[in-house]
Amino acid sequence: MTDAEWAAIGPLLPVPAWLQGRGGRPEGYCHRQLLDAIRYLVAGGISWRAMPADFPGWGRVYAFFRRWREHGLITEFHDRLRGKVREREGREAEPTAGIIDAQSVRAAATVPAASRGYDGGKKVPGRKRHIVTDTLGLLLVVCVRRRRAVHGRPLPA
Repeated sequence: MTDAEWAAIGPLLPVPAWLQGRGGRPEGYCHRQLLDAIRYLVAGGISWRAMPADFPGWGRVYAFFRRWREHGLITEFHDRLRGKVREREGREAEPTAGIIDAQSVRAAATVPAASRGYDGGKKVPGRKRHIVTDTLGLLLVVCVRRRRAVHGRPLPA
């Protein structure tokens, strides 16, 4: 992560309790290192346990990621960055219009049958993903689900 990227992202992260005088132990790793590790993991498509030794241990990185996700910080982080991009483009931070799209995706033979379905309209076995973007193409919502059908008619989810 470049210094310019960190300057934009760093202030969006939560401030640890011990830095605010609320007690607790100082953290053993810098948030920048943890974000670098998560970005590396996402960009490379690797598993948590395959994290290189240059980063903090995979368990520590995963613990921070899980905590941030459970407290809704990943979503909040994404929404704030989207708002900054929109403002830079001369738009309001919050979008007033969205574009909805859906796509049926074939599942590989290795995907368990319990997690895939069948799109009777397109005759595609697999999963269906729905996305909503703003008018700039920035992501608002993602939903991935399996399709179930009996004789070509979808069942209620």
